[in-house]
Amino acid sequence: MAKAEPAADETAGMSAEKRRMLAGELYHADDPQLTADRLRAARLRERFNATSATETALRAEILAELLGSVGERVEILPPFHVDYGYQTTIGPGTFVNTGAVLLDVARITIGADVQIGPGVQLLTPTHPLDPALRRTGREAGEPITIGDNVWLGGGVIVCPGVTIGENSVIGAGSVVTRDIPAGVVAVGNPARVLRTL
Repeated sequence: MAKAEPAADETAGMSAEKRRMLAGELYHADDPQLTADRLRAARLRERFNATSATETALRAEILAELLGSVGERVEILPPFHVDYGYQTTIGPGTFVNTGAVLLDVARITIGADVQIGPGVQLLTPTHPLDPALRRTGREAGEPITIGDNVWLGGGVIVCPGVTIGENSVIGAGSVVTRDIPAGVVAVGNPARVLRTL
């Protein structure tokens, strides 16, 4: 599902390619404005990833600047990667273990009290299946939503357009290719529901 288009006042000064990206349409990532946005995120990521374990206040300050929104008591362990940052929101009490990769060309919404294991990947980008169209360099994205109190085991990969319902558990190493309902355990590649909780 594509993200709703921004209001007219939000698009003032915004490039056409950035508007397309935010709308979930095909766009060119080499657009100067999007390149500048990724460079901004890269600089903030570098600062965050260079912090020491004792610099919790500095980490929180950098995350508040990097991400779309960050709830209270959020802890993210470096290294941490996002493409843009402003497309990612994280609810209060969430823990993100080391090595998380959040490719947020589309919105990534992580609820409250979520547990994210090491090496988890949330991947919103998509590319055209048609090889001729793919060669043009255009891409798009589909949003990912992680409900409250979800636990993603180590190495989980969540594919574009997936929603995981609240209180669900995704087993380590699983690849989530379609929506997972609330209150279940799902494992495998592709992830399948094993039982309800």
